[in-house]
Amino acid sequence: MTVPDYIESWRSWFPIPTSDGGIDLTRWLLLEGNRYAVTGALLTMTLVSIIGIGSLWTFKMSLILTETQAVQTVLNSFLSGIILLVSIVVSINSIVLSYDITHIDTQEDRVEGMMQFRDRVGRTTGTEVSPTDPNSFLNAMAETIRQEANELAADTEDSDEDVQKYIDRIIETTDHLERSISDGGNGRFGVLWRGLETDYGPMVNQSREITSKYEDDIPESRKEHFDNLIEALELFATGREYFKTLYYTLEISELSRTLLVVSLPAIVVTASTILAINAGLLPDVWVFGLPPLLTFVSLSMTIALAPFLVLTAYMLRVATVARRTAGAGPFIIQS
Repeated sequence: MTVPDYIESWRSWFPIPTSDGGIDLTRWLLLEGNRYAVTGALLTMTLVSIIGIGSLWTFKMSLILTETQAVQTVLNSFLSGIILLVSIVVSINSIVLSYDITHIDTQEDRVEGMMQFRDRVGRTTGTEVSPTDPNSFLNAMAETIRQEANELAADTEDSDEDVQKYIDRIIETTDHLERSISDGGNGRFGVLWRGLETDYGPMVNQSREITSKYEDDIPESRKEHFDNLIEALELFATGREYFKTLYYTLEISELSRTLLVVSLPAIVVTASTILAINAGLLPDVWVFGLPPLLTFVSLSMTIALAPFLVLTAYMLRVATVARRTAGAGPFIIQS
């Protein structure tokens, strides 16, 4: 592995500069960043913020801990919230996974539909074996769409401006898709996102508009190219929508597993902190020159917030994917 490839492989863990020298922190936070890395960044920001506020706002932490119930009340609320949050997310995960718990007839229909789809992809791409993974599927469909577009361009006169613009748009889209496919450093989500961010809707609509507008004037050979393009775009659209379903299933399952792992230590630490404050067993160790009580409370509150920050990290990407793919497809939603 070359040095650039090695650096690229860490793009999901750190916001590495792009080829133009810039760093898109927003895109990394919302899409490209590994959710563990994003959670770690949120935890660090929370800890630094609490310590910073406690350092700038000079108050007697010991007085708050011993003579008021403010910290205990907050931690009690966090403890109740963690348990409720885990219950809700696990329930949502159960609903998502219930899709796979069906009667044998439904499972048979799914298998038959899958085999029919693979047969159509094999016939359209001209391959004996239909691709079974997202990367291979995207490669095959991009190559097929480009090939059909080039054949249509060779059979189109220069005076047909609408058709030429249509072909240029298809080639531009496939170029972007192929460039994205060649970037292999984005992990499992990156593979799915390459298909999700490709907007096929306008190309399908334009294909049908052109064939309908020039139905009587288009030669038979060119009609065949249009039909092949529409078939390839429809197959790509089907695969793209399935990518979205696959992504949501994987992401919600990963969220539930991570949340369960993080919540148990958070509950234990939060409960122990409440008991320690009530018993007056407070630490007396200075860390990096910070007061012991400030460090103790900051760490305890950060750990108590860990499940909510895990949920935040995952929901940021789920919501972003839902928002960015809502306007793609056969219908356009203006916002």
